[in-house]
Amino acid sequence: MSLKIRLARGGSKKRPYYQIVVADARSPRDGRFLEKVGSWNPMLGKDDEKRVELNAERINEWLAKGAQPTDRVLKFLAEAGIAQRDVRSNPEKGKPGKKALERIKEKEMKAAELAAAAAEAAAE
Repeated sequence: MSLKIRLARGGSKKRPYYQIVVADARSPRDGRFLEKVGSWNPMLGKDDEKRVELNAERINEWLAKGAQPTDRVLKFLAEAGIAQRDVRSNPEKGKPGKKALERIKEKEMKAAELAAAAAEAAAE
Protein backbone atom coordinates (compact mmCIF):
# COMPACT_ATOMS: atom_id res chain seq x y z
CA MET A 1 0.00 0.00 0.00
CA SER A 2 1.55 3.28 -1.10
CA LEU A 3 0.81 6.18 1.20
CA LYS A 4 0.52 9.83 0.26
CA ILE A 5 0.47 12.93 2.40
CA ARG A 6 -1.89 15.11 0.42
CA LEU A 7 -4.67 17.67 0.51
CA ALA A 8 -8.36 16.82 0.93
CA ARG A 9 -10.68 19.67 -0.01
CA GLY A 10 -13.42 20.89 2.25
CA GLY A 11 -15.34 24.11 2.64
CA SER A 12 -18.10 25.51 0.53
CA LYS A 13 -18.15 26.69 -3.04
CA LYS A 14 -15.49 29.36 -3.68
CA ARG A 15 -14.39 29.18 0.00
CA PRO A 16 -11.85 26.32 -0.01
CA TYR A 17 -10.38 24.75 3.09
CA TYR A 18 -7.96 21.85 2.90
CA GLN A 19 -7.04 19.14 5.37
CA ILE A 20 -3.57 17.64 5.08
CA VAL A 21 -4.15 13.90 5.35
CA VAL A 22 -2.30 10.62 5.06
CA ALA A 23 -4.19 8.38 2.65
CA ASP A 24 -3.76 5.42 0.35
CA ALA A 25 -2.70 6.72 -3.06
CA ARG A 26 -5.61 4.88 -4.71
CA SER A 27 -8.35 6.45 -2.59
CA PRO A 28 -10.31 9.47 -3.87
CA ARG A 29 -9.13 12.99 -3.12
CA ASP A 30 -11.83 13.67 -0.53
CA GLY A 31 -12.35 10.03 0.36
CA ARG A 32 -11.14 7.79 3.13
CA PHE A 33 -7.88 8.68 4.84
CA LEU A 34 -5.80 7.19 7.64
CA GLU A 35 -5.03 10.31 9.66
CA LYS A 36 -5.39 14.08 9.55
CA VAL A 37 -1.97 15.67 10.12
CA GLY A 38 -2.66 19.33 9.40
CA SER A 39 -4.70 21.92 7.56
CA TRP A 40 -4.34 24.73 5.03
CA ASN A 41 -6.70 27.67 4.72
CA PRO A 42 -5.86 29.61 1.53
CA MET A 43 -8.48 32.26 2.40
CA LEU A 44 -6.26 33.62 5.19
CA GLY A 45 -3.44 36.07 4.53
CA LYS A 46 0.00 34.75 3.67
CA ASP A 47 1.46 36.13 6.89
CA ASP A 48 -1.23 34.57 9.10
CA GLU A 49 0.18 31.82 11.33
CA LYS A 50 -3.07 29.79 11.12
CA ARG A 51 -2.90 29.58 7.32
CA VAL A 52 -0.89 26.35 7.46
CA GLU A 53 -1.03 24.14 10.54
CA LEU A 54 1.08 20.99 10.70
CA ASN A 55 1.50 18.21 13.25
CA ALA A 56 5.25 17.80 12.70
CA GLU A 57 5.62 14.82 15.03
CA ARG A 58 3.02 12.72 13.22
CA ILE A 59 4.24 13.84 9.78
CA ASN A 60 7.78 12.72 10.62
CA GLU A 61 6.43 9.31 11.72
CA TRP A 62 4.52 8.88 8.48
CA LEU A 63 7.52 9.98 6.40
CA ALA A 64 9.61 7.37 8.25
CA LYS A 65 7.01 4.75 7.28
CA GLY A 66 7.41 5.68 3.62
CA ALA A 67 4.57 8.12 2.95
CA GLN A 68 5.28 10.41 0.01
CA PRO A 69 4.12 14.06 0.17
CA THR A 70 2.60 15.70 -2.88
CA ASP A 71 4.29 18.78 -4.37
CA ARG A 72 2.08 21.30 -2.56
CA VAL A 73 2.41 19.51 0.79
CA LEU A 74 6.18 19.19 0.29
CA LYS A 75 6.30 22.97 -0.17
CA PHE A 76 4.57 23.42 3.20
CA LEU A 77 6.90 20.90 4.85
CA ALA A 78 9.97 22.66 3.44
CA GLU A 79 8.75 26.03 4.77
CA ALA A 80 8.27 24.43 8.21
CA GLY A 81 11.72 22.81 8.07
CA ILE A 82 10.38 19.26 8.20
CA ALA A 83 11.51 18.05 4.77
CA GLN A 84 13.84 19.11 1.95
CA ARG A 85 12.47 20.28 -1.39
CA ASP A 86 14.49 20.57 -4.58
CA VAL A 87 14.35 24.08 -5.98
CA ARG A 88 12.44 24.07 -9.22
CA SER A 89 13.15 27.20 -11.13
CA ASN A 90 12.91 28.22 -14.72
CA PRO A 91 15.24 31.19 -15.16
CA GLU A 92 13.92 31.84 -18.68
CA LYS A 93 10.29 32.16 -17.52
CA GLY A 94 10.37 35.81 -16.46
CA LYS A 95 12.36 37.13 -19.41
CA PRO A 96 10.52 39.09 -22.11
CA GLY A 97 10.06 37.58 -25.54
CA LYS A 98 11.36 38.83 -28.91
CA LYS A 99 8.39 41.11 -29.64
CA ALA A 100 8.56 42.68 -26.19
CA LEU A 101 12.29 43.33 -26.62
CA GLU A 102 11.60 45.00 -29.98
CA ARG A 103 8.94 47.24 -28.40
CA ILE A 104 11.34 48.21 -25.61
CA LYS A 105 14.02 49.16 -28.15
CA GLU A 106 11.50 51.22 -30.13
CA LYS A 107 10.45 53.10 -26.97
CA GLU A 108 14.09 53.77 -26.08
CA MET A 109 14.81 55.11 -29.59
CA LYS A 110 11.73 57.39 -29.49
CA ALA A 111 12.72 58.66 -26.05
CA ALA A 112 16.26 59.36 -27.29
CA GLU A 113 14.88 61.23 -30.33
CA LEU A 114 12.57 63.33 -28.14
CA ALA A 115 15.42 64.12 -25.75
CA ALA A 116 17.65 65.16 -28.64
CA ALA A 117 14.88 67.34 -30.08
CA ALA A 118 14.27 68.93 -26.67
CA ALA A 119 18.00 69.61 -26.23
CA GLU A 120 18.13 71.11 -29.74
CA ALA A 121 15.11 73.31 -29.02
CA ALA A 122 16.62 74.45 -25.71
CA ALA A 123 19.90 75.31 -27.43
CA GLU A 124 18.10 77.63 -29.88
